[in-house]
Amino acid sequence: MSENKSCMFLNRIFRGVQSLIMASKYNVVFVLGGPGAGKGTQCSKIVEKFGYVHLSAGDLLREERAKPGSEYGELIENHIKNGTIVPVEITCSLLERAMKDSGKMDFLIDGFPRNQNNLEGWNKEMGEKVNLKFVLFFNCPLEVCTQRCLDRGAAGSGRSDDNLESLKKRFDTYMNATMPIIEHYEGHDLVRKIDATRSPDEVFGDVEKLFS
Repeated sequence: MSENKSCMFLNRIFRGVQSLIMASKYNVVFVLGGPGAGKGTQCSKIVEKFGYVHLSAGDLLREERAKPGSEYGELIENHIKNGTIVPVEITCSLLERAMKDSGKMDFLIDGFPRNQNNLEGWNKEMGEKVNLKFVLFFNCPLEVCTQRCLDRGAAGSGRSDDNLESLKKRFDTYMNATMPIIEHYEGHDLVRKIDATRSPDEVFGDVEKLFS
């Protein structure tokens, strides 16, 4: 076999191995945006139309907090009430467990990574186990997000952080900690920005183009 043919043969094998490795990894889309930007609503629509599994880091933490006898419950409760970020090892552990338990391969991870520590922890714990497709960023002004959260709280959302005091802390965390993560992924051309000020159906009109 000539040298050129040998190289071509080895390249085909290498590409085949790469494809197998990628096929065995979880496919992940991170979903980011401020509190009240509509992440949960849009994730529900993506699940319905495209069959992804929606994992909300916040929901997983709230579920763990509510479990009787949870070793993390009190710690998680304190972080949620204070609008601060739960240690990344706990969040990654809950996300990986949920991914394994689902038996599926395509995931929307909503509200994560929220800061540099989350990003570094995710890369360390999960970076080799997933194929990050892109970051879906719902861009929405502070005033719009605040009103949506207050309306949600008034309607009985049951969330202890849908009040003005907690919202201020959450927005501070979002601007100071999460926006730099979005900028990090923009530098890698992975961010898909969506105008989230519109109605849910109008927003989804843009979202579904990214998954089709």
